[in-house]
Amino acid sequence: MKYRFSMVFALAVGVLIFSAPLFAHHGTAALDTEKNLTMKGTVTEWFWANPHCFIQMDVKDDQGQMIHWVVETSAPPSMINSGWTKQTLKPGDQVTVTVNPVKSGRTVGRVVEVVLPNGQKLNGGFGSPPPATGTQGGGNSGAEAGSAGGSKSGNYPK
Repeated sequence: MKYRFSMVFALAVGVLIFSAPLFAHHGTAALDTEKNLTMKGTVTEWFWANPHCFIQMDVKDDQGQMIHWVVETSAPPSMINSGWTKQTLKPGDQVTVTVNPVKSGRTVGRVVEVVLPNGQKLNGGFGSPPPATGTQGGGNSGAEAGSAGGSKSGNYPK
């Protein structure tokens, strides 16, 4: 009986130790949530996949140098509720993106808002309300067939 209790206790402690990083994953400690950085750039990749979607984009800095940014959005179900689909972005799209940058200064951040080439505004899907523009996802509800599932920009309809 004593051996069984020791095993259960050790297992419980092990689960708690290894689960702590999972909870930290959804924290904002690495982000400068007090700062919004808005930039115009060209989409190079749009990753629609769990657990988060990512936009890769090239942005020119003040000296004209091309800087590669990777910005994170929420998970596809949240993105659908915010008006996004896996076809919302494609390589070559010129977008304006507002992010909470990371505190380290790296070119990484979390999306607050994206302004699409047609002027439509979409939020990053992190619990913020749907955009108030009337149409979402380019006029699509986001619930059409094929709006979920992993996708790189190379999988877009031609």
